[in-house]
Amino acid sequence: MLEVKRADFPVLVNNEKMIYMDSAATSLKPQIVIDKINEYYTKYGVNIHRGVYDLSSKATDEYEELRTVVAKFINCKPREVVYTKGTTNGLNMLAQILKANIHEGDEIIVSQLDHHSLVMPWQNVAKEKGAKLVFIELNEKNQITIENFKKVLTKKTKIVNLTYVSNVLGVVAPVKEITKLAHEIGAIVICDGAQAVPHMKVDVQDLDVDFLAFSGHKMLGPTGCGILYGKYDLLNSLEPEEFGGDMNDGVEMYDSTFKDAPEKFEAGTPNIAGLIALKPAIEYLSKLGMENVHNHSLSLAKYVVENIKNNDMIELYTKEPESGIVTFNIKGIHPHDTATFLAAQNICVRAGHHCAQLITHHLGCMGTVRASFYIYNTIEEAQALVAAINGACEYFKEWII
Repeated sequence: MLEVKRADFPVLVNNEKMIYMDSAATSLKPQIVIDKINEYYTKYGVNIHRGVYDLSSKATDEYEELRTVVAKFINCKPREVVYTKGTTNGLNMLAQILKANIHEGDEIIVSQLDHHSLVMPWQNVAKEKGAKLVFIELNEKNQITIENFKKVLTKKTKIVNLTYVSNVLGVVAPVKEITKLAHEIGAIVICDGAQAVPHMKVDVQDLDVDFLAFSGHKMLGPTGCGILYGKYDLLNSLEPEEFGGDMNDGVEMYDSTFKDAPEKFEAGTPNIAGLIALKPAIEYLSKLGMENVHNHSLSLAKYVVENIKNNDMIELYTKEPESGIVTFNIKGIHPHDTATFLAAQNICVRAGHHCAQLITHHLGCMGTVRASFYIYNTIEEAQALVAAINGACEYFKEWII
């Protein structure tokens, strides 16, 4: 088990009885991240790039240093790191930029595991361009397999969208193998790394994906900031979809030229404080070691599954955990009622469709209860969750007809 100090996280300090198991929605922030935000606003809270005075140079240096930190974290070049508002922003931006390469009859591969921010932009592109969405069939464990991917990959495939780790079920896709197959027919591979990058070692060179998006707020960082990785030559070949200050080289009356990537995709004043504060968040995780982070969350998920799987009242959707997510329902009980019962025990979980209604429909339910673990959770908290779930089953027995 990881040795993480509860005192590092002010929300936990200020809510002593709280057991937080909703990190798939957003992670808690360590004090060093909060301190960095305060440092920016109180000591050098000015704009970047444009100023020649000392405070602007300080802000710019801090802001640009993050690219190097991210590049080391996911194994890429700093110039391949584009700053965004988060995963949703990055994925939507890609769809808008890449739709110029989509034509009538082209195929875009998605899956029922996809978050709305991955599948919905391509739904709109498909409608606009006369292209076709093609869904990878999930196996009996609700996983994406190489065999099922091969069934939908054709010469018409132009885009392959991959959810690395499902935010509902926690299953992990074989990204590297699928990417290799997609590249053999010239398709572009886009990876949603929102639930992967904060929880496991991700090496974009090894995976060979063309693009990967993730959010700062799910990995101890501030809200409103994220990263879009893209292969540099591919990034530089694309046109921006947002225009304004700082992304242009020159502006004439009837035409403009743009900077090279990544700057040409970063119009306007960004979330400077958030991006600067993402650096200590990544350094905090790096110090722990991403393999340790993954193993810690996975061990807690396995413990919970092992101790509730034989309860006949529980519909368990995460039968063999692959990450720190456990998803279930109490049979006959609305997931919001279950989550409310757990909340009364000071246990914070998520209930609903988790912005991924396709997999909820596939499971044949109106929603699920999701417990998601992270570095600050303990085995004692996992034990408390199991006890509370069993208590909920007893409580709801008389409700079930």
